[in-house]
Amino acid sequence: MHKKMLFAAPALALGALSMAAAPAAAHAEDSWSFQTTLNTLNGSGTTGQAMVDLHGTEATVTINVSGAAETFMDGPFPHAQHFHIGAQGMCPGPDADTDGDGVVSTPEGQPFYGMIGTSLTTEGDTSADSGLAVERFPGGSAYTYERTFEVSPEAAEAIKNGTASVVVHGVDPTLLPAAAAEKQSSLNPDLPLAATLPAACGTLSASQMGAMPDGGADTGVAQQTGDTGNTAGYAVAGAGVLAVAGSALLARRRTAGNR
Repeated sequence: MHKKMLFAAPALALGALSMAAAPAAAHAEDSWSFQTTLNTLNGSGTTGQAMVDLHGTEATVTINVSGAAETFMDGPFPHAQHFHIGAQGMCPGPDADTDGDGVVSTPEGQPFYGMIGTSLTTEGDTSADSGLAVERFPGGSAYTYERTFEVSPEAAEAIKNGTASVVVHGVDPTLLPAAAAEKQSSLNPDLPLAATLPAACGTLSASQMGAMPDGGADTGVAQQTGDTGNTAGYAVAGAGVLAVAGSALLARRRTAGNR
């Protein structure tokens, strides 16, 4: 009878620890954080940071941008921004300029960062169909963007495997070489090339950060997110339960030995 009771306590403690940790582990398994530093393209002066919390196919996206083109036709300069997927997951360098106009256009960058996987609009549709919905993108020289929405399975997979890039578009035409400043966009002939040029780019990588970083480069270190703090708490609590159970077991054995 005593043996059954002695062994029951540690077994119950282990069971409680397993049950407590399991929900956190299951939740964390498909919850990840990703971040990138947005570096200037095409001499735009645009920089920033982007963070993505991904839970299955639900993404919470936070982007901070500064140094961007400020005005366009007497209004805030609209900055189309996207997840680009399906290529190398890289941001192009100056050598990607194949037509010699002194800038890297969106099509010239596609062999590096791929096609639009998600349009990071402020409202409504987020598919590639909204890639140039300029009225639904942030604008101005500096902005903070935050939105939660569903992404396609393809976009989610690209984010997870490190081949998704965040690209912010729109460059002040006064900063461009003359040959580029006079061009219309090949993506939409109603827009100047400057409106659709990539202005900043960064490749998403798994992050140790729990909140939007103030600056600095990518950590490149994977970390599952979610109830990580609770998981640690469960581990400490479980260790405490086992310690109490162990002490009880030792005390019972000493009592039995003295009889």
